[in-house]
Amino acid sequence: MTDLAIPATPSLQATVDAITTEFVHANRVLKDTRTLSATNTFQAIVRVPGAEQLVVLSAPDPFNLDQEVKAGVLGFDGKVVQGPGRAAVGGGRYIEVFRQRPEVHAVIHVHTPYLGAWAGTHRVLPIRYAPAQRFTRIRELPNYIDRRPSEASFILDRLAEDAGHFAILEANGGATFWGTSVTSVSKNILLFEEAAYFTALAETIGGSREFGPGVLEQQWQLAKAISEN
Repeated sequence: MTDLAIPATPSLQATVDAITTEFVHANRVLKDTRTLSATNTFQAIVRVPGAEQLVVLSAPDPFNLDQEVKAGVLGFDGKVVQGPGRAAVGGGRYIEVFRQRPEVHAVIHVHTPYLGAWAGTHRVLPIRYAPAQRFTRIRELPNYIDRRPSEASFILDRLAEDAGHFAILEANGGATFWGTSVTSVSKNILLFEEAAYFTALAETIGGSREFGPGVLEQQWQLAKAISEN
């Protein structure tokens, strides 16, 4: 595959630049908080408003002398619309999610230490950390173990079961999160890496337990109050 850049159009470039700025900031936050693994695996695929196109961005390899983020734009037909061809390759695996679920505006694939550890166990991650439960009714993150069906089909199946799903673990790998923007999805990555960390620590001293009486209602009421202010 060629890595020659396809020229940008001005209106599309403005969208790409804004999403790239948001991505660079999110990458910096996740690196500074030691949320990302050392290999810096952090890739975002973001819907271009009003078009069947996706902006695809990847954090630079730590060994690259050039640490600039180079965005690519991918059409829903799988063809590169703009930017270096190599930058858009990874986005193709999520096209069907964007095609079938218009409410999904951003998908991020990420490798983090504790979400990755849970992914390697082939177990679901139970949500038993109160701050992580606050903004969702989903009680666990499912684990994508059988890779014969595509990851996109696994995600779509989970969304068909419950539209509240927002993340999966990738068995023996990392995790994939989705939502409305790079920033909102990255906030969930930070929060659920913390949840995975505390849950893993609890495993060493007897295991985490389900919430006590009234905790779920308390957290969901708090979330409602936050959203209203």
